[in-house]
Amino acid sequence: MNEMLSRAADRTIGVVRGIRDDQLGLPTPCAEYDVRALLGHLSWVAAMMAALARKEPVPPADTEPAALQERVRDMVAAWADPAAFEGESPMMGFPMTVVFQMGLGDLVVHGWDLARATGQDYEVDAETTEAMLVYVEQMAPMARQNGVFGEEVAVPAGAPPFERMLGLSGRDPAWKP
Repeated sequence: MNEMLSRAADRTIGVVRGIRDDQLGLPTPCAEYDVRALLGHLSWVAAMMAALARKEPVPPADTEPAALQERVRDMVAAWADPAAFEGESPMMGFPMTVVFQMGLGDLVVHGWDLARATGQDYEVDAETTEAMLVYVEQMAPMARQNGVFGEEVAVPAGAPPFERMLGLSGRDPAWKP
């Protein structure tokens, strides 16, 4: 599973490196965040997910976008330890395998958000797409109830799996700035 996380990290970091300063104020498909705020959110999520994987206290919220790349790499390193997948997260009350999927989902979906907002490509491999589709299908009702996902966006019958996953997560696969 860590290979999927590593690939997602590489893709998302590639997008982050391609963001220009003049794009930081652009809207994203994640309506509550512009590009700068989404970078900060993802930076803190990566730090939180690394701490959870190591069974350490979650650091205080710190949405420093400049730390994002380092924090994503640390997150990947933390989940490389097989012990990270053991047990349940006291903070979240989920099995650690689900916490891992949450972190992977944040990298993949927010990586797509950032790419879409800044006019970059974002291709996800078939293995990660399938894992994310299964995860989102299972978590969508609870995630919507808790305000983590938006309302489902209908996608055409026969849409590719990644677009179906985006729609289930409340994203419009055809979103444009």
